[in-house]
Amino acid sequence: MMAKLKIAGTWSGVLEEVNLENWTISCLREEVAKRSNCENPHFINLICAGRILKDDDDHHHHNGTLTLSQLGVKNNSKILATLSSPQQGHSLVVQEQSSQRLARIRAAATALAERHADGSLPLEDFNIEVEDQSGQKVRLGSEIDQRAVMMGLMLHAKGKHLIKGGNYKDALEVLTMGEESFSICDPKVIELIDNVPILQIDMVWCYFMLRDIRWLSDAGKRLEMARAGIERAHGKDSLRLRLLQGGRYPEVALHLRLELLEGVVAFHTGQLEKSRQALASARAKFVQLQVPVEALSLVMSMGYSQRNAKRALRMNNQDVGGAIDFLVEEKAKKLQKREEDLKRRDEIWEQKQYGVTPLKKAVDLERLKELVTIGFEKELAAEALRRNENDTQKALDDLTNPETNSDLQIESRKMKRQKKAKDSAIEKVVQMGFERSRVVAAFEEGGNLEEVLQRLTAQPLAENMQPQVNSTAASDGGGSSSNPLPETASSGIVDLMNEVEDLNEIDERDVEMEDELSADIANGDAFTDYDIEVNIEGEAITEYLSMVETAAITSK
Repeated sequence: MMAKLKIAGTWSGVLEEVNLENWTISCLREEVAKRSNCENPHFINLICAGRILKDDDDHHHHNGTLTLSQLGVKNNSKILATLSSPQQGHSLVVQEQSSQRLARIRAAATALAERHADGSLPLEDFNIEVEDQSGQKVRLGSEIDQRAVMMGLMLHAKGKHLIKGGNYKDALEVLTMGEESFSICDPKVIELIDNVPILQIDMVWCYFMLRDIRWLSDAGKRLEMARAGIERAHGKDSLRLRLLQGGRYPEVALHLRLELLEGVVAFHTGQLEKSRQALASARAKFVQLQVPVEALSLVMSMGYSQRNAKRALRMNNQDVGGAIDFLVEEKAKKLQKREEDLKRRDEIWEQKQYGVTPLKKAVDLERLKELVTIGFEKELAAEALRRNENDTQKALDDLTNPETNSDLQIESRKMKRQKKAKDSAIEKVVQMGFERSRVVAAFEEGGNLEEVLQRLTAQPLAENMQPQVNSTAASDGGGSSSNPLPETASSGIVDLMNEVEDLNEIDERDVEMEDELSADIANGDAFTDYDIEVNIEGEAITEYLSMVETAAITSK
């Protein structure tokens, strides 16, 4: 009995004249390899009815090999062929480099999250903070939760960056680390944010782009979790999201990707009807996301770039008025963000003047304000808070007790002298013609006058690339400025008059990788997660819909 087999994947077509009773997997593999222009049949994986076809010769048993019919392959069976990549030889070096880089990413994300989650004084001139979509800062659960969320967000942003560059294999590793970080959190803390479900979808997208065979069962589970998580976070019919986003539709592209992937998984596990429904729904969204030419040129005629105009139209259901409002709002948000960044930068600068508490925390500026309002001198109050680990009551006791007060006066005078020496040094350098903000930043990095001048003359002028904010992980201040962050954080007190105490020398930091991570977050904003181009998705929808049609015809 001769059978027909439908093959899809590395080669698409029909194999006629297949003898199911005496063909083995190896024969089928060779046939498919030949048609796929693949030199080595061992790299071809075959899946039928959601199972990888494994034949005893894969396990080197010699007690006879199974025929196709014994493996459950029938006439008109659909078989998916995929290519597994050869991982020998030269690629070992590449793998080694890649795993070192991944280890660096993990270490840098851990270090940044630890430093920024617990209120220590940042070594950089920015803070990484967790924000919700409307830009409000969020404290999530305990410090452990906050740190885990921060780390998860940083790794997710890095993973997205790798996906953009087409590096799906490393992206998958980094996203897996991100998933681990989120799993440390108290589930209550993260069930109302959609970052975790989006991360799941991104992981399955990597599987799909890698055409990795082992992913089917895992992908199905992940997509179920993602769908449940998104429904929880966005509310029924995305109502919660709609309220948060002022009636916009940022999530359409994300849902399209989710439905496409659900359709692919359903197809490969033989659920044709379910697959057809998911893919049809994804196609409707694809059509909805196609930006009409006239709308695009209208928005661009207002002076917006094509990329921004397209994004705005997609997020606003192709409504020109809505898109323009959106762009105006975005611009205003960016400016406000920039002002806040500069303000926070000044605050960090001020906090560095006061030194750190015994537990290495910064002086709490809110509490300092309260003490100044009551009438205490600012430097004195700061020193009282610093000593007493920001405990307002104890600081008050010190300030009102004559003995401790005189002690505070001495400390504070010493701080003032150092500050004065530093300020006059800054003035001198500013008079040489350097811009004040750059001079302050250069002094901030520590070192003597000569080093500061060298830093100023060596620095390129592209200083003010202000980062914006990711939907959730915001980096304040110049996280992506062109000069590297300081190697050691000297507390901003320069040893001009030899009055410098170099605060806590830090262990070697991986500055380069930390910069890279903070740039990844700095370049995002509240809509980054939903900003998907959908070109690849469109092609895949068409491809799979036609495979579903063909399969339906042949099974009849």
